[in-house]
Amino acid sequence: MSMPSKSSTAAWLGGLLLSALLGCFSTSAAMAGSSPPLSTNTKPNVLLVLTDDIGMDQLQTYGYGGLTAPPTPSLQSISAAGLTFRNAWTMPACSTARGVLYTGRYPFRTNLLAALGPDDLANSMISPYENTLPKVMNKAGYTTALFGKFHVGLQGNNPFGLGMVNALGWDYFNGWLDETGDPSSIDTTAGGVGATGQYPLGYVPGSRNGGADSGACYAATGGCKVMSSVRQSKNPAGRACRDSGGIFVPKSACTKNGGANLAFSNLSAHYVSPLVINDKAVPVTDVRSRTFRNIQQTDAAISWIKQQQSSRKPWFATVALATVHTPMQPPPVSTLPADAPDSNGVDPNTTPGRILIANQMIQAMDSEMGRLFLSTGLATKKNGKLVLTATAANTVVIYVNDNGSLGSQVRQPFDPKRSKGTPYQTGVWTPMIVAGPIVKTPGQETAGMVNIADLYELIGTIAGQDVRRNNPRRIDSVPMLPYFNDINKPSIRKFDFTLVGPNIQANGGMNGPCQFPSSCSQIPVTKSVCEDNGGVWFGKQATGTYNNVPIPPDGFTYCCQVQVWVKDNGGTPLSVQPETGVGVRDDQGFKLVRNQMNDYDADTNSCVQSTYDELYVVTEGKPPVLDREDLMIPEPYTQVQQQKFDQLTAYMNKVLASEPACPGDGNDDGIVNAQDLWDFDRMRHLTDGSSWYDLNEDGLTNTADRQIILQNFGHICK
Repeated sequence: MSMPSKSSTAAWLGGLLLSALLGCFSTSAAMAGSSPPLSTNTKPNVLLVLTDDIGMDQLQTYGYGGLTAPPTPSLQSISAAGLTFRNAWTMPACSTARGVLYTGRYPFRTNLLAALGPDDLANSMISPYENTLPKVMNKAGYTTALFGKFHVGLQGNNPFGLGMVNALGWDYFNGWLDETGDPSSIDTTAGGVGATGQYPLGYVPGSRNGGADSGACYAATGGCKVMSSVRQSKNPAGRACRDSGGIFVPKSACTKNGGANLAFSNLSAHYVSPLVINDKAVPVTDVRSRTFRNIQQTDAAISWIKQQQSSRKPWFATVALATVHTPMQPPPVSTLPADAPDSNGVDPNTTPGRILIANQMIQAMDSEMGRLFLSTGLATKKNGKLVLTATAANTVVIYVNDNGSLGSQVRQPFDPKRSKGTPYQTGVWTPMIVAGPIVKTPGQETAGMVNIADLYELIGTIAGQDVRRNNPRRIDSVPMLPYFNDINKPSIRKFDFTLVGPNIQANGGMNGPCQFPSSCSQIPVTKSVCEDNGGVWFGKQATGTYNNVPIPPDGFTYCCQVQVWVKDNGGTPLSVQPETGVGVRDDQGFKLVRNQMNDYDADTNSCVQSTYDELYVVTEGKPPVLDREDLMIPEPYTQVQQQKFDQLTAYMNKVLASEPACPGDGNDDGIVNAQDLWDFDRMRHLTDGSSWYDLNEDGLTNTADRQIILQNFGHICK
C-alpha cells in the first residue's frame, strides 16, 4: 500500500461566525452529527495542553500506570472538573499527531506522515496554505499563541525558516525549533567540564555518585559563585548549578577567567535548548535558553495569558510540553514532591532507571501544569488540593497527548513491542480530557469514539466557526460537543483512523536504518536520535561495529538490507519494523491493522516487499483487551469476522483513496490555476530550495516545477 503524494496544502480561512457559544445542541442537530451554533454571545478562552509521549499506560487518571504510576494531581483536577474521553485515538508519531490536530486532516492529506527530521522536505510539513487552527481562531477574533514544542515544520527545509510558526497563523510563539524537532542529545561533558560520556545525566553529580559536593558555578553571562551541598543531598551542587543555567567546575574556586573555556554553546536535551521567540533565535547564553523546558514554557505561558486577561479579546493558547521525550533527564528537584526518590546516579539505560526518570518527568510536568492553572486564575487550592475553576474563568481547558509511550517506558499490561510509532493500541490510544464551561456534568467519562482530528472542530465550534465552510479541503473531524450533553451517547464516529509512514525526502530518500536490541526501525530521523534511544545506526555516516564487524560507512537504505548484511557476517537477523502502518476500527471494537514494509526473508536471505493485514477485537476496560500479537484473530474467519474484516478493509481503502492526486496544485485548493502560478512565484522569491511548490520533490523550487503547473493548468481535482 502506497500513500498518495501531494506537493502541498493551501491557504483558506474557513468559516463564517456561528451565532453564539456555551449552549446546548438540540437533539435533532446532535443526532444528525452536525455542529450547530452555541447559544450565548460570550466566547470562552481556550487553553490546549499537549503533552509528549505520555501514553494511556502511564496514567493513574485512567486506572493504569502499573505498580509505580506517578501521581498527577493537576491532571486529576481537569478530570474532576471535566469530561474524560476513554476511547480517544491519535496518530502514532508526534509530528503526525500535531499536524492532524492543527488542520483536522488525516496525515496522507498533508503528507506529514511521521516525526519530521532534517532530511524531510517542506512537502511533508504543514503548509501555510492550510486553514490551521490558529487561523480559524484568529478569524473568530481570538489572539493566539503556541508555547513549547512545534514539530510540524523544521527550519532547514522550510522557506519561512524561524518564522514558520507565525506563517501558520500563530500570533505569538515561544518555544523550540530543534534541528530534529525534539530535544538534542545530552551534553555528557556537562558544559565541557568532563570527557564525553562522563556525566550521562548532563550535570556533575555529588561525591557519592562520582562527582563533587562543592565547586564553582559560572553563569553564561558572566559571574561566578561557589556552591556546595551535603553528601546525601538530592540536589547536589552540580545539579543545582546546571538547573540555574550555569556550568559547574567541581572542586574549584571562582577565578577571574575560570569560565572562559567552558562550553556554554553546547546544547543539552531538556536543559540547554535553541529557544525561539516569534522568528528570533534566543542565544544559548540567555538564561531562558538554559532553563528546564517545562519551567521555561510555563513561565512564558503565564506571562502571556496574564497580558491577555487585561484585554477584551478572547485568547487561544497551546502549551506543548516536552514531558517524557528522549533523551531522558531527571527534572529539577524543585518540581518534585519532597518524598520523591533520589534520582542522582540513576542509570537511564536500565528499566528501573528509565521508569524512575519517566515518573519524575511526568510529575514535573504535572507540577508545572498546576502552577500554570494557579498563576492564571484557572485553579485554586482547597484543603491542599488543586481545584480547577476554569468554568468560572470562562476558559475551556483541553488536555491531550500526542502519541503512545515509547516502548522502553510502557507499563503493563500494555504492549512495549507495539507502542509509539505503531498503529497498535499502545501507540495510538491516548488520554483526552476537556473541562470548562461546555461541561454540563463534571467528573464524568464517556466511551464515545473520538480522534485527535475532532479537537480541531471542537475548538473551532467553541469559537463560533464552521471549519468546513469556504474551505476547499476535506476535513476529517467529527463533532464532539454532543457528548457534553449526553455522556452515554453512542459513538458519532462509526470508524476511527490512524496512520504512520515515511515523509517525503528529496528524490525518494528515506530515514536510515536503526538496529535496536530486538528489531530494526526507520523511525529515528538521525544518527544521534537513533543512538539516544539505544540503537545502532546503519544509515549514512555509520560508524563503529556490530557484532565486532565494522559497519559500512555508506550504510544501507532499508532495515531488511541490514539483516542481509548481519546474516552474511555471521550474526542473527532481527525483525523489521513496518515502514507504513494504518489502523482502523469500528464502534464495536473490531480493529484492522495494515503494515507495509521491505521485509527480511530468512529463507532466501533477501528483501521482499510485504503487506500484512491483521484483525483484532479491542476494548478500553481495566484491564484493556489490546491488539497483541497473540490475540490476532486467525484465519479462516467466522462469518461475522469476515464481514467485519470486509467492512474495515473497504473503509480503509475508501479513506486512503479520498485524496485525489493533483499535479501542479501546490496550494491544495483542488484546482490548478493562476493562483498556483502566483503562489509559485512567491515561493520562488523566498527560496530556490525546498517548498510546497517543489512539485517534483527533488528539493528544489525551480522552472521544472513551474512547468508542471503549466502542463496541468485548468485541471480540477476536488
